[in-house]
Amino acid sequence: MSISDEKRDCEINYLRNQFTDYDFKAMSLGDFTFEPGDHLLMVGYAEPGESGMLDSPEATTTYTFQYATNIPCIGVQTVDYEGQLYHTIQILSQCWMKENLNVGTMISAPQAQLDNNIIEKYCMENNPDECIRYGGVYQWDELMQYSHEEGTQGICPEGWHVASDEDWKVLEGAVDSHYGIGDAIWDKMDTRGYNAGTNLKSTSGWYSGGNGTDAFGFTSISGGYYYMGIGWAGGALLSTYYTSASIVTGSLLKPVHRNLSWMWTQISRNVDLKEHARPIRCIKNVN
Repeated sequence: MSISDEKRDCEINYLRNQFTDYDFKAMSLGDFTFEPGDHLLMVGYAEPGESGMLDSPEATTTYTFQYATNIPCIGVQTVDYEGQLYHTIQILSQCWMKENLNVGTMISAPQAQLDNNIIEKYCMENNPDECIRYGGVYQWDELMQYSHEEGTQGICPEGWHVASDEDWKVLEGAVDSHYGIGDAIWDKMDTRGYNAGTNLKSTSGWYSGGNGTDAFGFTSISGGYYYMGIGWAGGALLSTYYTSASIVTGSLLKPVHRNLSWMWTQISRNVDLKEHARPIRCIKNVN
């Protein structure tokens, strides 16, 4: 549901299929009907900008849009998980972990991460100290804990989940100064948007002056990923790659990932094989 000020009409947008062209249901609030469990993108409009959230309500639910940003999440400033303390960041109606997740037992790449009831991780260049700085690096099946269900908790703490492709699109639209939440540009592959990448990148640590403004406190630091069969790629200072909980189905399962680079102000969206390993961010459940 889109709740607006007097300058915009109220509407609800329904996302039928996240990997093909969207089919939007849009009508007045009084006439809108949907089935329990439908995947809804809800956007609130106010003077500070757009605030969005995603949910699949099964019953009558009240939603409160937040317009605060660059502060710890309201009601949960930190999360103590598996012996490590994570800070949180409120970005409008989304609550994110401020650091990349670092949980599990390190194994050395290219040894595969297995479904063995042990969370396994890689550390950059197989150096355990790099996990402290950049977080763990995970193959897709491992970070999802062998589920294909979008929105699953995966290796995130209880009450949180592995950020989905749609979660990322809401974030991108919330922080970009030109393209808002729900804009069709976020559905495209490759580099899109205007300055969402700059606004999410940290203010230091990126190659050749490619630092960001960290305007929303997300503080994305540069780091690499593990490309199975090749080795470590996208080295420190150059780029960072986040895997999402979403996959493209077909002859192969290909996770959707994000790439923030020192070279551009935008964010790249692409797919790759699930065997390749990347860091992740956790996002708090709406309810």
